[in-house]
Amino acid sequence: MWSGLTENGRPYSPFTYNVEQLVPWRTLTGRQHFYLDHPGYIAFGEHLPTYKPKPLPAEYSDLRFSKEVGPTKMLNYLTPHGKWHIHSTYGDNHRMTTLSRGVEPFWMNDKDASDIEIEDNDWVEVHNDHGVVVTRAAVSARIPRGICIQYHSPERTYSVPRSPLRGDRRGGGHNSLTRVRLKPNLMVGGYGQFTYHFNYWGPTGVNRDTHVLVRKLPELKW
Repeated sequence: MWSGLTENGRPYSPFTYNVEQLVPWRTLTGRQHFYLDHPGYIAFGEHLPTYKPKPLPAEYSDLRFSKEVGPTKMLNYLTPHGKWHIHSTYGDNHRMTTLSRGVEPFWMNDKDASDIEIEDNDWVEVHNDHGVVVTRAAVSARIPRGICIQYHSPERTYSVPRSPLRGDRRGGGHNSLTRVRLKPNLMVGGYGQFTYHFNYWGPTGVNRDTHVLVRKLPELKW
């Protein structure tokens, strides 16, 4: 549930509902839990916060069939909340498209971009085994090396060029590159706070983590 109080223009802050109105947290004890006393979490070694390295690209299996064509970079692809809109809403008006270069751009590190001869605002083709995105590059030193970002959730209603790697079919949206992944211990269900909730299988966005290949678009085709 949404746990913040937002009356009278107050910005959202989580758990103010619980702290100020003394509403119990949705757990077995009504308190916040640091230790997760559940056999499913214990079996996976996640009953306490513990660092675990992320899977390697080969273990994600998103690039088994995709081939590099020309100067190409493999990057870890992330899709955070929209920067200039709410989900797919409010992004396709004149003011918002002016702020976002007329597309939902593909953010990447400046050194990664230089490695494959991409400059800021170039058109890029981003692909993996699941799909393809064709958009402009937003090159920035604020993005860590090896990481790339496309804010969600653009609709395919404007600025969607064709993809040479996909037989000149139009590119897709940010979700074209992702697939659903579910952690088993987030599906234990039916026991206190360990319960399926609409829009989420558990508390983390593991379904969005993937890897892509990016290259400079050789020819812009509408």
